[in-house]
Amino acid sequence: MVVQEANCEATEENVEHQDEEISSDERVYSLEIPTCVIHSIVIPDARNLVLKIIKDAQQQHGLRHGDYQRYRGYCSRRLRRLRKVLKVPQGDRRHFKRRDVMPAMVSDDKFLQVPLTMAERAWSYAMQLRQESNTEPRKKFHLVSRLRKAATYSLQLQELIESVNCDARTKLEAQAYVAWMHGSLHFELQLWKPAMENLKKAQVVYEKLASALPDLEQVIYKARVEELAPSLRYCAYNIGDTSAIDDLMQMRGQLSGELLASLDSLMAQTRSKQSNAEEVTWRGKSCGTVPPRAAGLLIADSRLNQALAKAANNQAKIDLLEAHLIDCKDAIATVREDFKAELKNRDTDKNNPLQHLVTYLQYIKLSRTLERNLALIKIAQESEKAKPQDIVRLYEAALHNLVEISQLQDDEDYQKEQDTKTKGYRAFRCFYMAQSLANLHRWREAMALYQRSSQHAKDALRNPVVLPEDLKNDLQKLETLIEGAQYAAHAHSVLEEDQEEEPGTSKQTRSKKPLYERLHEYREDPSLLTKQPNVYKLPPSMRSIPCKPLFFDLAFNLAEFPDLSDKLGDQGKKAGQAGLTGFVKGLWGWGNK
Repeated sequence: MVVQEANCEATEENVEHQDEEISSDERVYSLEIPTCVIHSIVIPDARNLVLKIIKDAQQQHGLRHGDYQRYRGYCSRRLRRLRKVLKVPQGDRRHFKRRDVMPAMVSDDKFLQVPLTMAERAWSYAMQLRQESNTEPRKKFHLVSRLRKAATYSLQLQELIESVNCDARTKLEAQAYVAWMHGSLHFELQLWKPAMENLKKAQVVYEKLASALPDLEQVIYKARVEELAPSLRYCAYNIGDTSAIDDLMQMRGQLSGELLASLDSLMAQTRSKQSNAEEVTWRGKSCGTVPPRAAGLLIADSRLNQALAKAANNQAKIDLLEAHLIDCKDAIATVREDFKAELKNRDTDKNNPLQHLVTYLQYIKLSRTLERNLALIKIAQESEKAKPQDIVRLYEAALHNLVEISQLQDDEDYQKEQDTKTKGYRAFRCFYMAQSLANLHRWREAMALYQRSSQHAKDALRNPVVLPEDLKNDLQKLETLIEGAQYAAHAHSVLEEDQEEEPGTSKQTRSKKPLYERLHEYREDPSLLTKQPNVYKLPPSMRSIPCKPLFFDLAFNLAEFPDLSDKLGDQGKKAGQAGLTGFVKGLWGWGNK
């Protein structure tokens, strides 16, 4: 490292922040940077200074879970440690004295991390205020102030990097970071044109960096490019590009909370402008007045089929459906929360328009969940590693969705439609259960399940009107597959029985029967010479035997015995007297020795 003297004619008064009111016709955010003349400063290993550092710090300190307050605290502690190590304190414990990092001070890449950490701290505070501004709208003013601070510190970072001898990659990253920070500020101020220009500049730089780097280092740059896409399309829509709305509907799962709320309000305005779209009906019943959050979801659901048709493969469809399902869940929760009192008072009234709207949203969610499960089934069917048991579990999840869908309405036609679909998917489940049993050579059970699958398919095809076209075609193909599988299972079953009935075909045949049950057969069984020969089954199996009868003499007390006193004679009288005398002596204690 070579550091020579630098002439810097700057003081703390030369750095002025432009936080004054900005006119509506021209808004410029600038920072007066002191002019310095640097002869030669070489910074070792300044690569990945910006994006790599901030991404690692964000993932490790709260932003993985959206905790901006935790990340802000980390930035404050990190900044304190950096100033202490670099010996650039801002006053002492009692007095604050501002001290910026000047180009003449830079002798290590840690000096460049000071303005970067300050920018990240201000940005994280702004994002924290954005979350809190949902309940406290006045915090948006403080939010804008923090973003201005972040943009100012990012400019300081860029000036420092330009002043010292850093490599071209670091300079490009600094330019992209400054453009992204200013684009975020303009976006918050709803200055769509400058916001789009800055964000587009950042996106182009990150794309160029990703194309020039190895595959392992391209990940973070491509991820940043994808993060910028929804904001760019939103800016384009506000500028006047009507085609951007379709792209935004496909990116609903990638939008932030505030951007998603703004998009829903735009969807509500678009819906109010459409003819014959003031009232939403489902199955012939009105849903009443639709809130903006629900209106945005309904429009997104109506355009989702076009996006699914354009998807490249099943995995792309699953990604779109999962993003839409998250949106459905949030919309249902928002509607329930906004109309909590009305839904509580009329919870039992299914004819209530608001309750009917919630039911319609639940139907959309469950229907799209079913589509996602069917897309997973197609991926499993195309995969060579998938087992029939795995496909059975996926069909069980699809049947569970149909059960939940059938519980939403009591309409007879609605129930008939869901029952027909259920029979169709049961046919597929039974078919793959039979396939799994056939792989285990359990041909009889497989034959029974093939017959059950064929019966379900025939029952479903009896009502082809209510079946979707793709499900009807799949059921017709399934009948052909079942017929061939039945013949194959029957043939294997007959072959196995023939092999069991002809023991002489192979001299060395291993049988599961013990030796005492097959003494009349000659087989060379090597297992009889092992330590555990199969000679007799121990313990023997239980078998039923007749129980020993029990006799109860119930007629003894009712039987009348004949009088035999005349045959006893004097012996009977003496025994009677002795008995009476003994009774009296025992009673009064007489005669005791």
